[in-house]
Amino acid sequence: MNFGFLKWWMPRSLYGRAALILILPIISVQVVVSVVFIQRLFEDVTAQMTRSVLAEIEYLVDRIEAQPGLAAAQLVARTLGPSLGLEATIPAQPIDGDSRPFYDLSGRVVIRTLREAMPEISGIDLATDPRAVHVSFGSRFGGLELAMPRSRVSATNPHQLLVWMIFTSVLMTLIASIFLRNQLRPIRRLARAAEEFGKGRHVTYRPSGATEVRSAGQAFLDMRARIERHIEQRTLMLSGVSHDLRTPLTRLKLELSMLDPSDETEAMLKDVQDMERLVGEFLNFARGDALDDVRPTDLTVLVRQVVTDAARAGQPVAMRAGDETGIMKIRPMAVARALDNLLSNAARYGKHAEVAVEDLGSLVRVRVEDDGPGIPEGRYDDALKPFARLDPARNQDQAGVGLGLAIAADIARKHGGRLKLGRSERLGGLCADLIVAR
Repeated sequence: MNFGFLKWWMPRSLYGRAALILILPIISVQVVVSVVFIQRLFEDVTAQMTRSVLAEIEYLVDRIEAQPGLAAAQLVARTLGPSLGLEATIPAQPIDGDSRPFYDLSGRVVIRTLREAMPEISGIDLATDPRAVHVSFGSRFGGLELAMPRSRVSATNPHQLLVWMIFTSVLMTLIASIFLRNQLRPIRRLARAAEEFGKGRHVTYRPSGATEVRSAGQAFLDMRARIERHIEQRTLMLSGVSHDLRTPLTRLKLELSMLDPSDETEAMLKDVQDMERLVGEFLNFARGDALDDVRPTDLTVLVRQVVTDAARAGQPVAMRAGDETGIMKIRPMAVARALDNLLSNAARYGKHAEVAVEDLGSLVRVRVEDDGPGIPEGRYDDALKPFARLDPARNQDQAGVGLGLAIAADIARKHGGRLKLGRSERLGGLCADLIVAR
């Protein structure tokens, strides 16, 4: 049998599922115990207590019926009734039918037991006075009504066991929930530390909790330390590579600039400049996570500044009205570089570009749209790959080295987001969404 539909009704969080595992058996035990309790106490015990007073009721009714007149019958009712624990009234208004409160579970058993033993009963009233049982008979002296305490046919306060059982279960569930919450808190702290590290943020974390959670936490710390050492070593290596590569290129430029101008010299200078640009783009891509540190920054102000600088540089870009994001913890230089790459890409292929900031709650989206030819829908993933050139026929000077979108996508991932490409509905060209987490 397929129980896949149950997944839609199950809690999503670990705390919810653990609480369900804890509470479900308690509820099941309560239901079973309650059913057995009601069956044994409300029915069996109540029926036995009711049958114990039947002999006294029959004896009193027989003695009243045996009297020669109404006065004698009333005398028997006054003298014999109290000694039997019964209050007899004759003549009395007959009770028409049986009545009991809907919540009176034992009353149903009392009425059934009395009816089975004495079919001549005309009516039983359990609703008028919850603490008494009124039974009506027809006699030759008129209506006969017998009243007795309810405690003679039903257990006193039978609900106390249920109340104590429910109270104890709720108390133990509360204590277990508090204990469970304390056990899950280290897991939440570990998840938060891992999530923040995925966004490029370093938060203080110390393993705590159960042995298994401590082991997972220590493994995370070891992994984070190895990754940070790798990033640091790579940054140092790239710094050396940058110096080693740029120095000979600079010497070549100086030597070529001292030669007599010619077509060959101009071509060689152009090749050196292309090599410098290629090396610079590659190094920027490789050390994208070492651009700067995480700082509280107003993303809207940052985007507005980047757009202003791009427009001042001659790029056809404008900023639309959008949301105010407020202060966020981001790498401002990295985000500015990612946005600058998107604007450069839009200016390269389009005549007009627009930028808007949208607040999505836990995420913020910076949308860049242009009126260029765009990218075919099936090539979006290829466009985000490093050194990808979707149109080989284009001039390399115009198309770049294929790292602009890759750098922007890498920066977005390091901020807990992503770079999403699509078709612009406003301008008809490419729509690039730079999504970062708060």
